[in-house]
Amino acid sequence: MPAGGGEPKGSFSTYVVPEGACGSPHVARVNPRDVRFVDWQAVTDNAAQAVTELPSSWDPAEEEDALYQRWVDAGYFTADPGSGKPPFCIVLPPPNVTGSLHMGHALNHTLMDALVRRRRMQGYEALWLPGMDHAGIATQNVVERELAGQGVSRHDLGRERFIERVWEWKETYGGMILDQMRRLGEGIDWSRERFTMDAGLSRAVHTMFKRLYDDGLIYQAERIINWCPRCRTALSDIEVDHSDDEGELISIRYGDGDNSVVVATTRAETMLGDTAIAVHPDDERYAHLVGTEIELPLTGRHIPVVADHHVDPEFGSGAVKVTPAHDPNDFEIGTRHELPMLTIMDESAVITAAGPFEGLDRFEARPAVVAALREQGRIVAEKRPYEHAVGHCSRCDTVVEPRLSLQWWVRVGPLARAASEAVRDGRTVIHPPELAKRYFDWVDNLHDWTISRQLWWGHRIPVWYGPNGETVCVGPDEAPPSGEGWYQDADVLDTWFSSGLWPFSTLGWPDDTRDLATFYPTSVLSTGYDILFFWVARMMMFGLYAMDDVQPFDHVYLHGLIRDASGKKMSKSKGNALDPLDWMNNYGADATRFTLARGASPGSDIALAEEWAAGARNFCTKLWNATRFALMNGATVDTPLPESGELTEADRWILGRLGEVVGEVDARFEEFQFAKVISALYHFTWDELCDWYLELAKVQITGGRAASTRAVLGHVFDTVLRLLHPFIPFVTERLWTALTGGESVVIAEWPGQRAGYAAYADAAATSRIADMQKLVTEIRRFRSDQGVKPGQRVAARLSGAGFAQLDGHEEAIHTLTRLNRAGEAFSPSVAFEVGLSCGNASVELDLSEAVDVIAERKRLDKDLDAARKELEQTEKKLANPSFVEKAPAEVVEKMRARKQAAETEIERIESRLASLPGS
Repeated sequence: MPAGGGEPKGSFSTYVVPEGACGSPHVARVNPRDVRFVDWQAVTDNAAQAVTELPSSWDPAEEEDALYQRWVDAGYFTADPGSGKPPFCIVLPPPNVTGSLHMGHALNHTLMDALVRRRRMQGYEALWLPGMDHAGIATQNVVERELAGQGVSRHDLGRERFIERVWEWKETYGGMILDQMRRLGEGIDWSRERFTMDAGLSRAVHTMFKRLYDDGLIYQAERIINWCPRCRTALSDIEVDHSDDEGELISIRYGDGDNSVVVATTRAETMLGDTAIAVHPDDERYAHLVGTEIELPLTGRHIPVVADHHVDPEFGSGAVKVTPAHDPNDFEIGTRHELPMLTIMDESAVITAAGPFEGLDRFEARPAVVAALREQGRIVAEKRPYEHAVGHCSRCDTVVEPRLSLQWWVRVGPLARAASEAVRDGRTVIHPPELAKRYFDWVDNLHDWTISRQLWWGHRIPVWYGPNGETVCVGPDEAPPSGEGWYQDADVLDTWFSSGLWPFSTLGWPDDTRDLATFYPTSVLSTGYDILFFWVARMMMFGLYAMDDVQPFDHVYLHGLIRDASGKKMSKSKGNALDPLDWMNNYGADATRFTLARGASPGSDIALAEEWAAGARNFCTKLWNATRFALMNGATVDTPLPESGELTEADRWILGRLGEVVGEVDARFEEFQFAKVISALYHFTWDELCDWYLELAKVQITGGRAASTRAVLGHVFDTVLRLLHPFIPFVTERLWTALTGGESVVIAEWPGQRAGYAAYADAAATSRIADMQKLVTEIRRFRSDQGVKPGQRVAARLSGAGFAQLDGHEEAIHTLTRLNRAGEAFSPSVAFEVGLSCGNASVELDLSEAVDVIAERKRLDKDLDAARKELEQTEKKLANPSFVEKAPAEVVEKMRARKQAAETEIERIESRLASLPGS
């Protein structure tokens, strides 16, 4: 802190910087907006010649498309199973054919591309296999809406013509996302693009169905399923989204007098399908009624009272209505007691039961039934609003209706056990490991999976029915039965059935292909944790079954979800959704990718803000300018690095740090810690290479160390560009080819440990560079605090035991801090000390001609008044109990932060005023 005051010109103001953790080069960072002393444009004619092929600035819009097409044309992304290289394979989670690129896609695709690009550079035969999912319900809905606009329904066209129209739509509009993936720069093998409805994958689907059927793992049964009245199809449990909706709870009295029972329901219309009342066997209140019958209101039917252990006697009245055809729990009770199962709604959820309610939609029937019961005096209580869990179709958000239906099922028991064991014994490793528990909770308690859908678009179930009740399952290489009376099952398979085969069907299964032999099991599955159950578990079950107990992937990496800057789920309706295409247009693909990877930690959601993309664009610009600076100063990769003893301490420091960064990047990549990879590369590139070594390099080049400095510059930038390439492929390609003259960084060797930078590590040099950095940083900060203009040179005298230990760095220190060495007439006006690991350094400055004291004091007084008013306002707010107790916690916390910031600002300004000459 500044001390003293009132001294005339020629006296000292002392500024002491306590000795701290200055042994690390990380502590000496300075904001790039602070004092900058490197003239980036000062180059010689010969140096300028080295960068004639690079424009003065990086323009993604001008460069990206051409670079990407060159990569594709060169075949860099096309895998060769016969190369003999170790294989590495990722199959792209197939986006829906109806889809477009959203932030979740952009995140996952960026991470997969980074993994594949790095492995390719490491010498692996890397295959990233693309494709699309036919998305049965979603695609059929899109085409049906298009037809409706023309006044036509699919039934008007008939099945075959409708399927033709879907294929026409797919060829015209489907796959838009694949073009958008090119914009993102994805290194995908386009020669192997697949589609879940293409001939090869259709053959795989029919093969799998036939094998499961023959093994007794596929069967047909009538059970309660989730039914979407809008899509008119069955849904699996994981295709249903649950939310707490406002509804009503109606208590109804069945029967009269001592023989009456009160039941409660949120779906009053379903009482028309009741076939029993259930009570607990030990509930003495209803013991006299068990085995008797009670009249069901509005219907004239009599239904039995049954005893079942499923009923909770402590909940409500302890009696429940049983509607076996419209409730899964009731279905189980009905099965145990052999109750009739009355379906009272059709496929559109319209009441079909005889009586005054016939023809009403379920939501129209509900109040009509309640009104009729009220008229008969049967309503005991009504609670509105009543919040309860309601299932919605994940495709169209329609409220799902439980419905008794004949469907096809997969018997998942043995398949799920195999999927569980493959993770437990380590054949497949889930990242992060804590999400493995979620996986086990699911697969260890998995119910049989309903796989039939009442749609026309999809893989039609390969089962034929004969005129005499025959049922025949036909494999892909078998002819279906023919003759009068034979017909094929009308349903199609759940989309997740075909996508569950994706890791091996895309490689040619059921044929024994070279791709399958080389690239299965695949290396990594990267996907969001939200489809762990939708897709991951299904692929595990099918892969282990089809491929003789070999897992479909070695690693499962589960990333989090993209949220807005406040951590809220993104939604177009909320206006907080971000479009990656907008980002690519505004900031470039590299900046978009860098931003997404920067926030990607295993299993953690990412709160994303657009200013991150602007910051990433600035990083790409910084990298561009820094590499051009290195080139203009003669950086070369043709010259071998000199021996350690021939290099300066700054050279040994940057090479030693580079070796550490290479090791850290490799370790974090193997752990799927993408955010930590980005952090290591960002801070090394910006804080150490650009903000320090380039400045030191310029001093070295003008000071007679040109040859060795240019070699170090070349090798460091060569390595940094390779390390960054998996995340920002376009700008690194342009810079690396200009720097090295190489064909493409896409096929360049990954740095790994081959560079041998660890041999240059020098602890003593690192410590002295850290001391030098701290001294320069504190001088810069002091100059800034004193209001000295960044480019103004100031006379100074540096001394002390700490400074004496920095011999060899004097020129760099004076250059980087814009200090002139003190002459005989030197008369310091201020002084301060900096604590270094090797002792203190004393800094004396003559600021008499550098600061307009009157103007500076006037400006500071104005800033001080503003800071004091801010402090007064925040203190007043926080002293109000009503505000502190009633305002949201985040608002109160923000006010406390403002108060603290105001206090800090007041302290800074007062210290600055005290340090002004004449204070």
